[in-house]
Amino acid sequence: MTAANPLRAYVAVTAAYWAFMLSDGALRMLVLLHFNGLGFSPVQLAWLFLLYELAGIVTNLAAGWLAARFGLAATLYGGLGLQVAALLALGQLDPGWGVALSVGFVMAVQGVSGVAKDLAKMSSKSAVKLLAPSAEGGLFRWVAYLTGSKNAVKGLGFFLGAAALALAGFQAAVWGMAAILAVILLAVVLFLPAGLPGRMKSSESWSGWRSQDPRVNRLSLARMFLFGARDVWFVVGIPVYFQAVLSDGTAEGRREAFFLVGGFMALWIIGYGAVQALAPRILGAKAQSERAVTAKAIFWAGLLVPIPMVLAGAAWIAGAPAPWLTAALIFGLLAFGFVFAINSAVHSYLILAFGAADRITRDVGFYYMANAAGRLMGTLLSGVSYQIGGLPLCLGTAAALTLASWRAALRLRAAPPTAA
Repeated sequence: MTAANPLRAYVAVTAAYWAFMLSDGALRMLVLLHFNGLGFSPVQLAWLFLLYELAGIVTNLAAGWLAARFGLAATLYGGLGLQVAALLALGQLDPGWGVALSVGFVMAVQGVSGVAKDLAKMSSKSAVKLLAPSAEGGLFRWVAYLTGSKNAVKGLGFFLGAAALALAGFQAAVWGMAAILAVILLAVVLFLPAGLPGRMKSSESWSGWRSQDPRVNRLSLARMFLFGARDVWFVVGIPVYFQAVLSDGTAEGRREAFFLVGGFMALWIIGYGAVQALAPRILGAKAQSERAVTAKAIFWAGLLVPIPMVLAGAAWIAGAPAPWLTAALIFGLLAFGFVFAINSAVHSYLILAFGAADRITRDVGFYYMANAAGRLMGTLLSGVSYQIGGLPLCLGTAAALTLASWRAALRLRAAPPTAA
């Protein structure tokens, strides 16, 4: 079934996704900076996000099946509603609780938020496959705009989360976000056009979670390592390093560091989103075949590998925080973001191009399960590598994962369109 007005449905889905990702980015920064300020170690900080990522692995498999059974609108509403519930629960956090109880509670709440995020993501991305025009690279343009704008909004959420923590405090910020998102959920329910597609044939079973197309499976493997390579420095390592460098230990210094760290992370995500949105134009992919875009995916995956290698070497040579190292990290990570964004945009197009229309929610769900697995791996390695070997090991691990992503992408060249 097709929506009566595909463009209106696309705009409504995009607006709902924007609202969700704004809250998601703000929540991540709130939790990270708040608990880092309370003295949590890098490994303890990583634990706060592990269930969030683990939930994504399971959710993406289940979400594809649920959307196919009940429709994409139902899973989109479910994602927004669960995020409101997670924010309301997090507002109950008691500063007097011990470390173990606080970590366990926040992990559980983050797990609910992880389920919410992947319900919303799978719903939005699958809808694009079914709504986008097929002519003149319409699918690539629509998915690039959705993904790029989403990440720009999420970057704004990073900054707003840090600013809200500095100006209003943890609990007030969480309650305010819950109220705003609840209003947006109501608006989406009222204005989303009827007939949003996504249901599959009732005969489709739960067991068909793994794609029969090897291109989908190999692309998913490359995606897993790609996002592991980003999150291994993004989740704990770089924010903790920058906060240590920028804060003088006073209350005022910590507040200033919140703004600076949140501002950099926001700038990185916003820039990443902008490049994603422009990827079809940068690559000149308007009239190119899937095979040509696949070749570009392999090329850009290889281009990413040397960047974290060089940064890891610089951190190892410096041995300790230094102004030149901070400057090198800023410029190097912005370069990483540019190349990473092209990789991510090409992947987001290819999964929709490779995926079969009659089971698109299942293929997208499997792909984003691999994405969540990569983020889980990166989150865990972020805390462990930074605590064991500091910034050099953290960035060196990122380099190893970019190499693994490139190796997986190379296998796309030999993958036939369908399985035997």
